[in-house]
Amino acid sequence: MSHFPLSVIPWQEAIKAVFSGKAEAVDYYDDYVHSPNLAMKLPSVIVLKEFVHFKGGPAFNRFNLYLRDMFECQYCGVKGRVRGLRDGVPLTFDHVLPRCKGGDTSWENIVACCQNCNSKKGGRTPEQAHMPLKEAPHKPGYWELLRKAHQLETQEIHESWQKYLAVTS
Repeated sequence: MSHFPLSVIPWQEAIKAVFSGKAEAVDYYDDYVHSPNLAMKLPSVIVLKEFVHFKGGPAFNRFNLYLRDMFECQYCGVKGRVRGLRDGVPLTFDHVLPRCKGGDTSWENIVACCQNCNSKKGGRTPEQAHMPLKEAPHKPGYWELLRKAHQLETQEIHESWQKYLAVTS
């Protein structure tokens, strides 16, 4: 078990999975989504009805990237904002080798970055900008992300998820 869900998906996918019968909603946000014929509470926690084997490691998405980098700017080390919290600076992500120089969007070329450092670095490499990285970007494994999730504070868990996840102090 972890402090964070196995997967964070867009609300549209959650609703689609519930309506198609592939998942069951077990908790909800206070918000509603509306269609011409229906108002539905927005699911905050869903459970798949069948096990889905993950291939190729964790999904490459913003949340997992920030978790890999512990919600810290990889240039200056400032703590970034975790989903749902007001504390911390807004994070963005930075292409270590800029796209204008042929860099791709992959685990190995993207790092969490504060807006100030992203603007300062611009279209240069870390070496050109004299901004060394705290850690080289890499593709994390599932267990690495799980370990890092356990290191984060329990207050960073969305309240609707708390009763479904193991919380260690």
